Amino acid sequence: IFEHPAGSYKKIFETCEELAEPLPATVTGRIPSFLKGSLLRLGPGLFEVGDEPFYHLFDGQALMHKFDFKNGQVTYYRKFVRTDAYVRAITEKRVVITEFGTFAYPDPCKNIFSRFFSYFKGVEVTDNCLVNVYPIGEDFYAVTETNYITKVNTDTLETLKKVDMCNFVNINGVTAHPHIEQDGTVYNIGNCMGKGATLAYNIVKIPPTQKDKSDPIEKSKVVVQFPSAERFKPSYVHSFGMSENYFVFVETPVKINLLKFLSAWSIRGSNYMDCFESNESQGTIFHVAKKDPGEYIDLKFKGAPIGMFHHINTYEDQGFIVLDICSWKGFEFVYNYLWLANLRANWEEVKKAAMMAPQPEVRRYVIPLDVHKEEQGKNLVSLPYTTATAVMHADGMVWLEPEVLFSGPRQAFEFPQINYQKYGGKNYSYAYGLGLNHFIPDRICKLNVRTKETWVWQEPESYPSEPLFVQTPDGVDEDDGVLLTIVAAPGSQRPAYMLILNAKDLSEIARAEVECSIPVTFHGMYKQ
Repeated sequence: IFEHPAGSYKKIFETCEELAEPLPATVTGRIPSFLKGSLLRLGPGLFEVGDEPFYHLFDGQALMHKFDFKNGQVTYYRKFVRTDAYVRAITEKRVVITEFGTFAYPDPCKNIFSRFFSYFKGVEVTDNCLVNVYPIGEDFYAVTETNYITKVNTDTLETLKKVDMCNFVNINGVTAHPHIEQDGTVYNIGNCMGKGATLAYNIVKIPPTQKDKSDPIEKSKVVVQFPSAERFKPSYVHSFGMSENYFVFVETPVKINLLKFLSAWSIRGSNYMDCFESNESQGTIFHVAKKDPGEYIDLKFKGAPIGMFHHINTYEDQGFIVLDICSWKGFEFVYNYLWLANLRANWEEVKKAAMMAPQPEVRRYVIPLDVHKEEQGKNLVSLPYTTATAVMHADGMVWLEPEVLFSGPRQAFEFPQINYQKYGGKNYSYAYGLGLNHFIPDRICKLNVRTKETWVWQEPESYPSEPLFVQTPDGVDEDDGVLLTIVAAPGSQRPAYMLILNAKDLSEIARAEVECSIPVTFHGMYKQ
């Protein structure tokens, strides 16, 4: 396990400039000939406006990165997404729209009357799409977790338009982690208003490219609704599981206090982070719904409290749903540890803070679909290859205990990826991830979920990002392919590079180095 006493990881949380045109990269090794597309990534790139800082990891303004592959050559390009949040901040030289952990103060130039009236207009929700990019129909959208998604041109990185999902479906926001089927159908989940003024969660389906070339988003519809455990406090939802025939939604104890959210907002400088709280007695609730036609399955599955952001994969096997996730033990909200001040601290401080945080663990839960009242007290899971259990209690609730697939103290296997094209929603063997060392990303990992074998790539003072899997065109094995990751190497002559690893053993195939620094990126995609 690497130590980082020099603190060079601080560089990945620093503002950088966008590029006027693509930069050529210096290639070592050989770029596989089947790589002909683009690696697209999103993350924060502007960490302060004038003398006003952004405070949280998820506040910096969205910067879109692109590595293009052409005839064994590589170029790098980046542009800020022209969101309302960004354009207005640049124009007014101050933070104008409240971000996840940064409050935007009212315009100092306005008098008391115009302030009073804008108070009644309500909150402006951010469109800062710094989390991910994905296709809907023929189009591509940069996204965060609010109701706004931003259409972008993935060739020029131009910003095309802001789309409000509220105009099409009953949703307060959607996640940055949709599931996308082979035909291009997109599924996503978000909080919504349910029946009788209660909160709920809706799964939204967006159809693939339309014959008449109309926008598929206009045909979005809700396919199924999950109930909320607490009437006015929905859980924070970051992603969901989808197998061939089922959706799985994990309702964690991390709650959004809506009343606080709506009242505190305009009153005393509050931001999104101020509205989270933990329900220390709820535990974790696992919800299952049929996919087609959408139908909620009214069974109660529960487990010990965890925080959860990323599903790895979900599949069905012999009447069970196998659910692999990246979990954080306990009910405390992990985002409390992702303030920029914490991440930019000296190494000893970073380690000290992480000591207090929830512990990361890759877990496999198994949900039995065929549940009978008379079987209480015994383990319902009969799959031979897992130690995960499901036990029915007297009240009909089924208690789930996981199998641990990977666990290392303060060493997270996070930002998971799989061979999604071929194995998404199916029984699989391999997960790839970004290794977080006390929250600092310093290695690429591979995990065999069947045998628990692991592989690691790491180099000193090198800070990679989420690895994306690209299948070899004629590949037969699940792991026939490469991993693409952007690595920041602040001490090096060339401070960043795109790294290509063999997915089989994480050996290096090639790297493409650039002359500029690249800050942290969260998620992205390889576009053929």
